[in-house]
Amino acid sequence: MNLFKKLLSTKHGIIGAQKYCRATFCSILHSAVDHSVEVHSPDQEVVIALGSNVGDRLNNFNQALQLMRKSGIHITKHGCLYETAPAYVTDQPRFLNSAVRAVTKLGPHELLGVLKTIERNMGRSGGIRYGPRPIDLDILFYGKYQIGSDKLTVPHERIWERPFVMAPLMDLLGLVIDSDTVACWHSLSTDSDGLFGLWDKLGGESLIGKEGMKRVLPIRNHLWEWSKKTSVMGILNLTPDSFSDGGKFVSVQNAVSHVRSMISEGADIIDIGAQSTRPMASRISAEEELDRLIPVLEAVLEMPEMEEKLVSVDTFYSDVASEAAKKGAHLVNDVSAGQLDPNMLKMVASLDVPYIAMHMRGDPTTMQSRDNLQYSDVCSQVASELFSRVKDAELSGVPAWRIILDPGIGFSKKTEHNLDILTGLPVIRSEIAKRSLAASHAPLLIGPSRKRFLGEICNRPAAGERDPATIASVTAGIFGGANIVRVHNVRDNVDAVKVCDAMLKERSIQL
Repeated sequence: MNLFKKLLSTKHGIIGAQKYCRATFCSILHSAVDHSVEVHSPDQEVVIALGSNVGDRLNNFNQALQLMRKSGIHITKHGCLYETAPAYVTDQPRFLNSAVRAVTKLGPHELLGVLKTIERNMGRSGGIRYGPRPIDLDILFYGKYQIGSDKLTVPHERIWERPFVMAPLMDLLGLVIDSDTVACWHSLSTDSDGLFGLWDKLGGESLIGKEGMKRVLPIRNHLWEWSKKTSVMGILNLTPDSFSDGGKFVSVQNAVSHVRSMISEGADIIDIGAQSTRPMASRISAEEELDRLIPVLEAVLEMPEMEEKLVSVDTFYSDVASEAAKKGAHLVNDVSAGQLDPNMLKMVASLDVPYIAMHMRGDPTTMQSRDNLQYSDVCSQVASELFSRVKDAELSGVPAWRIILDPGIGFSKKTEHNLDILTGLPVIRSEIAKRSLAASHAPLLIGPSRKRFLGEICNRPAAGERDPATIASVTAGIFGGANIVRVHNVRDNVDAVKVCDAMLKERSIQL
């Protein structure tokens, strides 16, 4: 479903906002560069586009964001990350593109000066117009102002013709207009239906995934186009008390043997957990978790079979995440989405690895309490609470392009809640899209494998007998838009995934 059409089907919101904004809010500054036109009012919300196609493009982005933060530009939202074909001058490397929303006290020309200084300090020189550059920083919007001077034009004059600018710009918005400033940005577009209408007429989501523009997630020194196929994450529990396979893989030898088996069966990712998060599980310390984890993690990363594979570490401790990433883990998988360790989000921001943020209320000892199982609309509330976790992560410096979302099947959920989530993944995405299109585009992970609710439905008290039910759940999830499935039985689920992906591919061809 095209999420934009949901809003555009009743256009009064955008059109009304445009008329109101044009009449009341948008201020126009036409002047030569002069301090008399600088805006020294309270914080202004701005949008800044980023582009790079020289050197380590992702590192260029990270460095630019750090310099922006140090220069009085407080970043609040990030767009997705796109690899795009060069425009205008086509004989040059492919670009990375994104955009950020930020708040600053800098006036518009002060802001321009700061961004140009960052560009110069990062090695950008004159060069040819639209040619290669290590970093390109453009002001797309500045508060409610339309600015025209001999140095600065806002909105940026060529936004409307550039899909590689419009895509990350749209990511920074929600389908629900959340402020007068955003309403003003819509009114300043060249389309009567605002930015949504303009993006739709450029091609919208149909442009993503084609050769000219790919939405990607940076991981292990490459850009992962995660929407091309469903990835299978194999579970490696190092705990003596996990609900399904506790105690089986506590030795390094047994763990490595099991990983080798999962890789041979087609796993794309190995998720290693050294702390049980089953209901009522006792919490161990970070030190004990590391004692269990590190010997196995080191052995797994040294396996020749892992060369093209990914390793995630399932932990809610920031110290464990830090040590695991230093050893070479590629992802952090946090069942608490930063709620059980106040240092986790800042730590993940510093590690520069993808972050799986899962929905859970409370902790494993309280998550199935009466209060934590109260929902009036589980999909809507899970979406709202996940968005809050994404917001916290972004404000801590974790860009949206590094976040993977997990609705937390089996965590703070009854059987009916788990079923509603499995059949309601599109609803969760659309609810998140009301607040953040970037977050709604994030890879979605589901983990129904061998969970208790499947045993309740199928009368299978033994966890190991729930693999057929797991396959049914995984199938439903993939057809609902899941991108990663976390499973115990890799072989059978890989086959299910291949069939689902083949059907989805055939359907897309027919469309």
